[in-house]
Amino acid sequence: MSWDYLLTAFIVCVSPGIGVVYTLSMTLGGGMRAGFWASVGCTIATVFHMLVAMAGLAAVLHASAVLFQAVKFAGVAYLLWMAWAVLRDRGGMSVAPATPAPAGRIVWRGILLNLLNPKLPLFFMAFLPQFMPAGAGMGLLVELGAGFSAMTFAVFLGYAALAASGRNALLASESAMRWLRRAFAASFALLGLKLAVARA
Repeated sequence: MSWDYLLTAFIVCVSPGIGVVYTLSMTLGGGMRAGFWASVGCTIATVFHMLVAMAGLAAVLHASAVLFQAVKFAGVAYLLWMAWAVLRDRGGMSVAPATPAPAGRIVWRGILLNLLNPKLPLFFMAFLPQFMPAGAGMGLLVELGAGFSAMTFAVFLGYAALAASGRNALLASESAMRWLRRAFAASFALLGLKLAVARA
């Protein structure tokens, strides 16, 4: 596993996306524990998409416009629901201090959010081969996938730790929390709109 691969994987992972926004919102609402389980859920979904890409199923998804559209719009609907739930400061999606949601629910939401993004397996189908020399076997592909998954988990934990470190100061300001809710809601909505216009 080369350094250029690790650097590229880090840049991809650290770029704000659905998983990052979800991890930050969960951490601010439930603390580092919630952020940890959100990171677990998002990483599990990443591993699943990686396996889908390795198995070549991403090619099937790419070839089936109906399947791609069905998964895509299910993802759009879920992201828009997340935006509404955050904006209304409801239940497990609240960014206000509250009793953290059960670990299983946090993990499942993280998985579902990322599973409903059909672009991820297509991304891996295009990304991983760039770092495989001619004649490389399945072993290297598995190694690259494992490295990317580990990088994903580490980056999400880093975001969670960052949010947890400033959590008390943010929670003490009603104005900051109000704008934070709006920012997270807008982020989920924009990610949903971005996914809506995505093409296979």
